[in-house]
Amino acid sequence: MSDSKLKELRKDIDELNELLQQAKRKKVQDLLSLEIRKLETEWINVKDTEAASGAAGDAAAAATPAASSSTHNKRYQIKLNGYGWDQSDKYIKVFVTLKNAQTVPKEQVYCKLTERSMELHVDNLENKDYLLVINKLLEPINIAESHWKQKTDMVVVFLAKARPNVKWSHITEIEKKFEDQRNSRFKTDDMDKKDPQESIMSLMKNMYETGDDEMKRMISKAWYEGQQKKKTDTLEL
Repeated sequence: MSDSKLKELRKDIDELNELLQQAKRKKVQDLLSLEIRKLETEWINVKDTEAASGAAGDAAAAATPAASSSTHNKRYQIKLNGYGWDQSDKYIKVFVTLKNAQTVPKEQVYCKLTERSMELHVDNLENKDYLLVINKLLEPINIAESHWKQKTDMVVVFLAKARPNVKWSHITEIEKKFEDQRNSRFKTDDMDKKDPQESIMSLMKNMYETGDDEMKRMISKAWYEGQQKKKTDTLEL
């Protein structure tokens, strides 16, 4: 049952990653990235449950030496987008699923960290280099106390919180901003209490601020025509 669920989750993640590569609009990319991370986290939880019942098999897999690749083959870099994350009082834990990650020598798995960003590098894994970049972290991290570990088919990065015990609502500022905008757009309780005209104006303002050029043009035109009609009605009176 767990194996079947893992396969289905992996198919969903792979397909979403393909869609992410094709997506051009930033909001669409953010939505797909959020969904990928949710599924990656679920995939990790299912895998951990399965691993607990088959620790011996995992140990044997971890002991398998990495297949040596030909030095004549040219390596190329693959940028990773999907990951899962969790947190404790002290750490933000970033889970990156990568088949056979445990077979790579430790010196070829490393992170480049700043107070507000991380880059995970996995070099020469089956003749490919993998890179995961996360910029604009929600809170600063303690670089000196951060570290990472290789596990079976996975790398876990432990980002030490600069402010322990502070709970992160999101892993990046961009995700928090996107979530806040989405929530405010669909909030209707306050709008119901306001004057209907005020609610419409508030909605149009939000649409103008978040819309594309065509949306802004249409709203500006409607606003101008509305003002002209008010002037005409006043003159007729």
